[in-house]
Amino acid sequence: MTPKPLIRKANYYETDQMGIIHHSNYIRWFEEARVDFMEQAGFGYEKAVQAGLDIALVGLSCEYRSMVRFGDTVEIKVYITELKNARMSVSYEIKDVKTGDLRTTGETKHCFFDSKKKRPVPLKKVLPELYELFESMKNKD
Repeated sequence: MTPKPLIRKANYYETDQMGIIHHSNYIRWFEEARVDFMEQAGFGYEKAVQAGLDIALVGLSCEYRSMVRFGDTVEIKVYITELKNARMSVSYEIKDVKTGDLRTTGETKHCFFDSKKKRPVPLKKVLPELYELFESMKNKD
């Protein structure tokens, strides 16, 4: 199963004084797309939280290729690029829907965290269903 990209229209409130999307919003868009990715896969983030698991953000990077402006519609593709015992890496591509131009790329790094014990845990042991789902969706390129 390959989830569809998140389609998102850039809002006016997300712009800066130059009329382009402020850089901080791309990080929010990554999160929106990641949550949507999990929901489409049939294992929403809230289901993981109810099972006592948090997927903590431990690092991120973002490279701006070209500007997104108010009213532009973009698609955000999500790829699981690394899945290890207690961590994973997720990559993103933001493209303009109309032109197909690449606007932004990025990556977030996460660890799987037991919300009660407050420590990292191996996903394969604590939530094997989610581990297998992520493994099946991992970018094989």
